[in-house]
Formats: sequence, C-alpha cells, structure tokens
Amino acid sequence: MKFNRRDFIKISSATAAGIAVSGLGFDLSPVKAHASLLKTRYAKESTTICCYCAVGCGAIVHTSKRGDGRVMNIEGDPDHVINQGALCSKGSSIKQLVENENRLTEPMYRAPYSNKWQTVSWDWALEKIADRVKTTRDMTFEKTNAKGQTVNRTTRIASVGSAAIDNEECWIYQTLMRSLGLVYIEHQARI
Repeated sequence: MKFNRRDFIKISSATAAGIAVSGLGFDLSPVKAHASLLKTRYAKESTTICCYCAVGCGAIVHTSKRGDGRVMNIEGDPDHVINQGALCSKGSSIKQLVENENRLTEPMYRAPYSNKWQTVSWDWALEKIADRVKTTRDMTFEKTNAKGQTVNRTTRIASVGSAAIDNEECWIYQTLMRSLGLVYIEHQARI
C-alpha cells in the first residue's frame, strides 16, 4: 500500500481526533432507560372544548382526585376531529384561566365618576344589569319606523356572543336577544 503525504495527514488527523474525543468521557455503550410515573397517572381525565376562538379544538383536562379538583394538566385531544391533539399557544394556556391567583372570582363595580372598583354580590350585579337593560330597552324601543312599518326593535343595545358556547346555547342566546328587540347582534368569531 502506497501512502503519500496527504493520505498520511488525513489518517493521523482522524486518529488524533478520535483519541481526543474518547478522552472527553463519551460512552457509546447502550444505556438502560428508566420511565418515571406521570403526574397525571391518578388524575381524573375530562374532555372539553377550547374557549378562545370559534375553531372548537378539543382538549383533555386532568384534575386532581385529592378532593380539591385542581387542574393539573391540559393537553390537546388526539381523538378530536378538529385539532387531532394539537393546541395553539392560547389553547395550551387554558390552565391559567382556572389556576390563576389574579383571576377575579367576584363581580366588580365602578360607580360613575369613581376612580376605584368595589366588590359586589352576584345577585346585586345581575339585578343591576337586568334593570339597565330593561330601562334602556323601554326608553329606546321603536314599534314602527318612519314609514309606519312595524319593526319592534331597539338600536341602543348591542350584543357580542361568545365562541365558547355550542349551537344549542347559541340558539337560546340568539332567541333571547331577538325577543328583546336587538338589531345589532354579533358573534366573537366574526370580529
């Protein structure tokens, strides 16, 4: 076998590099893998729909069985026909809707011309909303238009529906808004 100077340099460089790398502690022998238990192994698993947009991606929610019902993990549902296990960045953060110390759990009210919010009861808040809707509707309700045609409407109240409700809930909501005489009814998914 005949070596020239170039071949000798190639072989000696490769040999030196191999010796140098072997001295770094790389072990190429097979390693045994040890599986650890998942934190969701003993959790209750429930399926749900993402609440952020109108796509309707499926998610699996793991909640603690310790009695506190805390959300441990949320992941995409691989059996769901729409997202097939994938979630966008907003869908992946659904856990923060429930497990967030900054989340408001009681209604807050800020009086006109006030600079601070105050906590109020749910009964008070719902009563106030119902009273204001009724007052506004009664003050602005039009039975007929300028041509004398029956219209039975109010144009001073508008509604923006939610993408987190299903078709049946949407139908009930739409029926309620139409029964109040609303003309401006929009849906979150179209905005």
